[in-house]
Amino acid sequence: MAKRLVIKVTAGADAPERCSQAFTVAAVAVASGVDVSLWLTGESAWFAVPGRAAEFELPHAAPLPDLLDSLLAGGRVTLCTQCAARRDLTEKDVIEGVRIAGAQVFVQEALAGDTQALVY
Repeated sequence: MAKRLVIKVTAGADAPERCSQAFTVAAVAVASGVDVSLWLTGESAWFAVPGRAAEFELPHAAPLPDLLDSLLAGGRVTLCTQCAARRDLTEKDVIEGVRIAGAQVFVQEALAGDTQALVY
């Protein structure tokens, strides 16, 4: 198993099953002791804003706020720089612990040794 997992989630409420799968896989990996970096891009960028994860609903899925809390506690959560800019989000708008970074950082993380990258 990879020692690190980088997950880019591009879906939000527009594709709830894909979104939920990304957060679930990331949270399970954190709980399993894997070093996880979750990237919020596209419509998932809104989940970097306080309270937005609580608005997400998907039957038979773990609550998104719980999954996000576990990722913030045991992994890293990053909001894409361009995605943030397109939504007029700055560091003062996002949940404490969410960083804003761009493609260079994503590529650096994804290409690090012993890393598996997944895109949802």
